[in-house]
Amino acid sequence: MHRLLTGKLRVESLTIAIANLPAKLSGTKLVQLTDFHYDGLRLSDRLLQQAIAATNQAEPDLILLTGDYITEEPEPIHGLVQQLKNLQSSAGIYAILGNHDYFYQGAKTEVTNALTNIGIQVLYNEIAYPLGSELALVGLADFWSRDFKPEDTIGLINQNIPRIVLSHNPDSAEKLQKWRIDLQLSGHTHGGQIVIPGLGPVSIWIDSVGRIMPKSLRSKIPYFSVGDRVVNHWEWASGLHQVGSNLLYVNRGLGTYLPGRLFCPPEVTIITLVSK
Repeated sequence: MHRLLTGKLRVESLTIAIANLPAKLSGTKLVQLTDFHYDGLRLSDRLLQQAIAATNQAEPDLILLTGDYITEEPEPIHGLVQQLKNLQSSAGIYAILGNHDYFYQGAKTEVTNALTNIGIQVLYNEIAYPLGSELALVGLADFWSRDFKPEDTIGLINQNIPRIVLSHNPDSAEKLQKWRIDLQLSGHTHGGQIVIPGLGPVSIWIDSVGRIMPKSLRSKIPYFSVGDRVVNHWEWASGLHQVGSNLLYVNRGLGTYLPGRLFCPPEVTIITLVSK
């Protein structure tokens, strides 16, 4: 994707206060990257290298990747991991899969193996404790997959232990309200890509009109077809949101679909955890 259609990379920094976070973990730094869509079209090597450099410059304790490494065929994952192996963190790199990473035949296995082979741990309905037993890291299967069963994973964690949940699709935050989620990290939306300042993503209006449009007409107009419906909660398209008693952060991602981005730059997110 040409840089004029993509926009300049932006590094977003935020601080999240977490109840019961041990004092020794206060100041822990996370970096989130998401929605690469590395296929030779939607993400340039130049932008990817800038994102990796910004990530390493932050000197993170953990790097968290929240899905959609590929777009269609899984083969480009092998070129992507040659770049991702340059990422550096003190306590490891953890990843989940997005909808594009399992939808195409053989993609789930090929993407998972490629990431694992460079030392990135893929969490598929799994819990990890990379910073010790006092902070859980949960990686869920994609919300649209038949394997999305958070009760089988989150339900295993002691309620007193803070937890960070990786879930590609932010719509999952609605279902996840029944559990304690100190911070959910998602992507998937690309921030809506085209944003009108003060009004939000154009996708909100397209989706609203599309829902009342006859199906026969909707299928003939770009962006109004059923397949273009990405999320229900476009109000959560990017940034930090309170969902019930839980916190959700949605990263705008790195990859870009046509017609490009407007007021919605690709993103690297730096998150510092502090004790509440």
